[in-house]
Amino acid sequence: MSKTNKDQSEIRIIKKKSKHGGGHHGGAWKVAYADFVTAMMAFFLVMWITNMSPTVKAAVAGYFKDPKGFMAAVKAGNAPFDVPGAKPGGKVPGPKANTQDIERTKMNQAKKTIEKIVADTPEFKNLKKHIDIKVTDEGLRIDLLESSQSLFFDAASARVKPDAAHLLAQIATELKKLPNKIILEGHTDNRPLARTDGYSNWELSSDRANSARKVMSDSGMTNLQIAQVRGYAATRPRDTGHPDSFTNRRVSIVVVFKGKEQEQEISMPNIKQ
Repeated sequence: MSKTNKDQSEIRIIKKKSKHGGGHHGGAWKVAYADFVTAMMAFFLVMWITNMSPTVKAAVAGYFKDPKGFMAAVKAGNAPFDVPGAKPGGKVPGPKANTQDIERTKMNQAKKTIEKIVADTPEFKNLKKHIDIKVTDEGLRIDLLESSQSLFFDAASARVKPDAAHLLAQIATELKKLPNKIILEGHTDNRPLARTDGYSNWELSSDRANSARKVMSDSGMTNLQIAQVRGYAATRPRDTGHPDSFTNRRVSIVVVFKGKEQEQEISMPNIKQ
């Protein structure tokens, strides 16, 4: 073979493929997606801030205006921005306490005080087992529970016994410190009264509640605080399984939470004395 043919047979052809960016293997879409997510985050952040209270908006703006000064003021317990109702440099107002929580605390204190009075007074020795005091969803409830011995009232009568009158006076002295309205309830069992004059458990329950009201009023509780006197007869037994039980005969003193006055239908104008 000639030299020329040998050189031609050894010629190699190399093809180079050009590389193209893009397609599903490129990274441009990631940048676009990141920009989209950032924009959406900024949008929702703006929407969140626009629905904030003026105080929170002022806090956010104050922080970005002067982060160091803001944090220094917070650590010192001072208002780092203008707060409605606060003096410059004053303390940041904390969250308002729930009104009903405050009332419940005061009623629990009244409960403990009355329980201590009952426990420490010798003449209440025979009564204390028949006094049930508890704080419920409606307010403070004090039940004076009768027994077969007629502890608080004369039998089939609305006449208050001396020890019971003293107890009601002590209760009134404590409860008149509270701003809450008071309801007095009278209850009986389902035993009919052995009377021929038409006097029934309806009259008895109402009269006993009203007799308790008179004693408490004479002890300094105003008519503005006593909202209602109610007689339920035997319609609301304490012992539902035994409607003839003596414990169903009771007078209840209910100190109503202010938020529950409408439910108790005692949101009424003040009564002139």
